[in-house]
Amino acid sequence: MIGERIKTLRKKKGYSITKLADLAGVSKSYLSYIERNMQNNPSLQVMAKIAAPLDSNIEYLLGEENLPTLCEDEILDEEWRSIIRNAVEEGMSKGDFQTLKELIRSKRWKEGLLESKANGGDKKKTSNIIILHINE
Repeated sequence: MIGERIKTLRKKKGYSITKLADLAGVSKSYLSYIERNMQNNPSLQVMAKIAAPLDSNIEYLLGEENLPTLCEDEILDEEWRSIIRNAVEEGMSKGDFQTLKELIRSKRWKEGLLESKANGGDKKKTSNIIILHINE
């Protein structure tokens, strides 16, 4: 399923496997394995790297029904523009922002699981391991 979604989004963007691999910073062969469902368990880091140039997110790649969208009223104020401008000046890339966003989402998801367990919810064992690597 992950591979099929990546392939569909890639084709909608008009990207070749080579182009998406370059944009995402993953090897072409690994991306091909994922798309052909020969690699069914890519890391969250790899999925975040692939999702970013496809204007998607990990949740959609994992099966969420709707692609992420921005509401028209979600406009960045001057403080946000300043924060982003400073981060870019310090060398952060779009991929770095996407990776940080996915890290925060994962943290919130994990906190939600812990809260659910504390309230007697789902007893499944889960594990979240995220490795954040930012190239300089």
